[in-house]
Amino acid sequence: GISISSTVMQFAYNELKINILDTPGHEDFSEDTYRALAAADNAVMLLDAAKGLEPQTRKLFEVCRMRNLPLFTFVNKMDRPALSPYDIMDQIEAEFGLETHPILWPIGDGDRFKGVLDRLTNIVHLYQKPAKRGAKAEVIVVPLEDEDKLKELIADDELFEKLIEDAELLVELLNPLDIERVLAADQSPLFFGSAMTNFGVQLFLDKFCDMGTKPFGRPATMRDDGPGGKKKKKEVEGEGEDEDTEFITPYYGDFTGFVFKTQANLDPKHRDRLAYVRIVSGIYEKGMKVGHSRSKGAKKYTLAQAQALFGSDRASVELAYPGDVIGINNPGNFAIGDTLYSGTSKVAFPGIPSFSPEKFAYIRNPNPSTYKSFQKGIDQLLAEGAVQSLRQRNDDGGGPLILAAVGQLQFEVVQARLTNEYGVESILEPIGFTLARWAEGGWEEVDKADADGKLFGTMIVQDRWGRPVLLFRNDWKAQGLADDEKDLQLMPWSKPPSFDE
Repeated sequence: GISISSTVMQFAYNELKINILDTPGHEDFSEDTYRALAAADNAVMLLDAAKGLEPQTRKLFEVCRMRNLPLFTFVNKMDRPALSPYDIMDQIEAEFGLETHPILWPIGDGDRFKGVLDRLTNIVHLYQKPAKRGAKAEVIVVPLEDEDKLKELIADDELFEKLIEDAELLVELLNPLDIERVLAADQSPLFFGSAMTNFGVQLFLDKFCDMGTKPFGRPATMRDDGPGGKKKKKEVEGEGEDEDTEFITPYYGDFTGFVFKTQANLDPKHRDRLAYVRIVSGIYEKGMKVGHSRSKGAKKYTLAQAQALFGSDRASVELAYPGDVIGINNPGNFAIGDTLYSGTSKVAFPGIPSFSPEKFAYIRNPNPSTYKSFQKGIDQLLAEGAVQSLRQRNDDGGGPLILAAVGQLQFEVVQARLTNEYGVESILEPIGFTLARWAEGGWEEVDKADADGKLFGTMIVQDRWGRPVLLFRNDWKAQGLADDEKDLQLMPWSKPPSFDE
């Protein structure tokens, strides 16, 4: 099977707390991947040793590059027939222009998989295949310099000689490991192992904890809280003009955090809804009151309960700190990209962008008697970001709703969830357009281009914020219009506004 939604798991390891955001494996759900990575400080790219780079891997890498995240690469399933590790390194460099630096180097693959060399310590960890599939592998540790013992234990002259040759060759050919380059996303530490037998996983986790960046801050727009509040301006040292953003570090005194995911019906028996919040600064305390970036005035919300998450399991937490991901009950007030804060200044972190969808369809309810359930389901699934929504211009909600998705599978998931979770049927009517562009120039420029006949063959719609979006049948038409009508400022993505005015 494939994952179609990101999952949060939190656990303690060697006096550290680690939050894992497991992202969807299917490329149709790459937007959910981007939202999860918006909350991450590091990224781990998991490759299949036999397949190498796959389409969803490429999409994940593009998103990591956009966020400039440190990227660690783990090549899994070495206990099965695999590509050469050199081939995998070449694939990554050729495709992404990213230099890799092997930390754990494999000895054989498939039935001949013997273990890994830890190149930082020159210690060989030999793998003893478990008798039962799925059981944890036994490990024998031998220094690389003890060649007689290694040769005896590996019991394969070809693999032993290749190990010694590879160890020398890698030292000669590769640039040294540079943590500054790793943190700048210019070099990726590379690991090999087998998650099924738990071989190499602990070694990877130890290295990751040593090399990865700790929780870092985010730039934010700030203004005085309350009616008519103005943006706070901060003079930037060395420049003659004001900036309206400040960088909020984990040590900033007040609590701040942002919602990167919402989900309904985690427990179908209770119809609960949860908002996933990445804490940026300060401390969450049970029962605290927070402001909300999209609420007018100084309205506060009480966070009566927060939950630590481990897949589908949840546990209540009294305190949470920067870098933590917590789940808070969401009666419908919190949406993806919203900022929560406890101070007197209103705070808004940059919104999480929406990307150009490639599939469009009207969705209709064939049974008027289920109108309320249908509308509730649509509203909650849209709030989750399962798909995007568009409407005809000036439609305040009474007209036909257009769903927009990256791939067809998103539509199928929405229809299945409407049926299974809300008990309603739906009809999809595809629209023959293949991409969307937001017109940052605004409605005035759209009207001008339309009056000049430049928008023939395009569909003019609006997003959930009432901003103009143009739908095109092909990229050639979109690029031509962007080149000819630069005042439209056509963009393949769009961020929500920081504050609701």
